[in-house]
Amino acid sequence: MTMTFRKTGTALSAIALAAMIGAAGMSPGATTAAPYQPGGYVELVERVAPAVVTIEVEQKAQLMSDAQGAMPRDFPFEEFYKRFGLPAPEFDHGPRGEMPVRKGAGTGFIISENGQIVTNAHVVHGADTVRVTLEDGRSYEAEVVGEDTATDLAVLKIEAQGLTAVAFGDSDALKVGENVVAMGNPFGLGNTVTTGIVSAVGRDINAGLFDNFIQTDAAINRGNSGGPLFNEAGEVVGINTAIVSPSGGSVGIGFSVPANMAKAVVEDLTDDGQVARGWLGVQIQPVSEDVATALGLEAAQGAMIARVVEDTPAQKAGLEKGDIVLAVGDAPVESPRDLTRLIAGDSPGDTVMLKVLRKGQAQELSVTLGSRADQPA
Repeated sequence: MTMTFRKTGTALSAIALAAMIGAAGMSPGATTAAPYQPGGYVELVERVAPAVVTIEVEQKAQLMSDAQGAMPRDFPFEEFYKRFGLPAPEFDHGPRGEMPVRKGAGTGFIISENGQIVTNAHVVHGADTVRVTLEDGRSYEAEVVGEDTATDLAVLKIEAQGLTAVAFGDSDALKVGENVVAMGNPFGLGNTVTTGIVSAVGRDINAGLFDNFIQTDAAINRGNSGGPLFNEAGEVVGINTAIVSPSGGSVGIGFSVPANMAKAVVEDLTDDGQVARGWLGVQIQPVSEDVATALGLEAAQGAMIARVVEDTPAQKAGLEKGDIVLAVGDAPVESPRDLTRLIAGDSPGDTVMLKVLRKGQAQELSVTLGSRADQPA
């Protein structure tokens, strides 16, 4: 059966609590049972739940040829999609002659007391209206401050004060097997809590250049998109984004954007609505085992320069085809993906030092980065 990566849209879970039962008929002077103490994550959930919000969006549907894939009124395949339960958009048909309205739902979380909210870019992308509902039922129209499709993150703003906010934790400190808690709005049911462990870190699911996902078996379903993944301290260590599923529902393989990646993106989006990323101007490829052996490398690691684009920071710095980049500053480059992430993590105008292997000889090259945002995809 083909496995499908899905952006998470809208699973139910229950947290079992163990009750302490005192023994009956205890003899005089016997010690009584300790007072009942709830188990699980009750205190954590009570503390962070007010910061988790439901996001509802509406968008006027486009023609089928559009990237959004929404169908106009009376499109012949609309009934087919509905009858077989395929994930077609919902439709609110207005008077004949008007385009239908596409509706969607997701999750977000508050990171400042004055109404700054983080969610997934795919939750709000292209939306005409975005509405945020708090745990206590208050509802606000939200402004999309900025989106970054490369990492699938977005920042929203609502006009409110004194809100409960949560903080980002250190996702680099996560260990496989560590307990985590996911919160969100699966299938539009409202705030739902699921628990699991960190199944893996650094996952590349071929979703984009900056794949570095946390994998978890905490149940994530449609509607959980943009919701927080908490560690046991109640810190946000990931933003729930996608699942692998042959059915569309949770099978215990979910993916979250790491908090340490999100921090920098959120900061940039909050500043001016855009993310400024460094850019070299090269095409890169993995280092093969044959090349590694020929150059005397202990392992096939690094990023090989396949092409240097003219009039770019890379050309000006003297990078050449065939160079193998082994490190950016003190950060090792194990693969082409590492080089992409490290360079993009710096800002345009920054100067970085590249450790390069050229024809078996180690060199260091200083590069002043350009702007990735200025370059065509």
